Amino acid sequence: MILPPKTRFPGYDVLNKRDTVSWDDATRAVIEERLATASDHAFFDAVEWRALEALCACIVPQRNDTPQIPVAALVDAKLKANHGDGYRDARLLPVREAWQKGLAALDVESRARFDLPFASVGEESQAALLRSMQAGELRGELWEGMPSDLFFTERILHDICGAYYSHPHAWSQIGFGGPANPRGYVRMYFDRRDPWEAAEASPGHEETARAENQHAR
Repeated sequence: MILPPKTRFPGYDVLNKRDTVSWDDATRAVIEERLATASDHAFFDAVEWRALEALCACIVPQRNDTPQIPVAALVDAKLKANHGDGYRDARLLPVREAWQKGLAALDVESRARFDLPFASVGEESQAALLRSMQAGELRGELWEGMPSDLFFTERILHDICGAYYSHPHAWSQIGFGGPANPRGYVRMYFDRRDPWEAAEASPGHEETARAENQHAR
């Protein structure tokens, strides 16, 4: 598994903005809710949860030496609340059904190839199954006509990546300051940075960026 770089923004923690003018009360409330997300499930059953956790580890692998983002739990919370996207490709089932059918179908495909559910096979086998899904090659009965490649792009990538990058720990990794409300952006020019934004480290200048980022509020 190839892990992403630890960070290009050394010393930056978006949560340092929590009690500053960068965020208002509405922003703080949303962020506190995301930080409080428990690494547990309320919508999926135990079998579906194992498959979802394995999927999340494949799509957005996380380093052990960085704060962990409860990606699977964020997806589970979205489905428990029955939050949709406001649109849906007609070839896909509704969000909840699509996920349940898709996870069940993935486990069946995995058992057919490897005699084990998706969460129990090795990384190479998981990657092979996901490549087949992305290519639309998984067409078992449990898919009920739902194109596996569409499920991959519109549900797996959309929901898992969206959950990951909705979390403040991910914002710190990519130097994002969160919603610029009420502060707003001022330096709206190419390659310009407001002083409260994170500084990206260039090779050999990591400590300079770290010093700037420790004061980014």
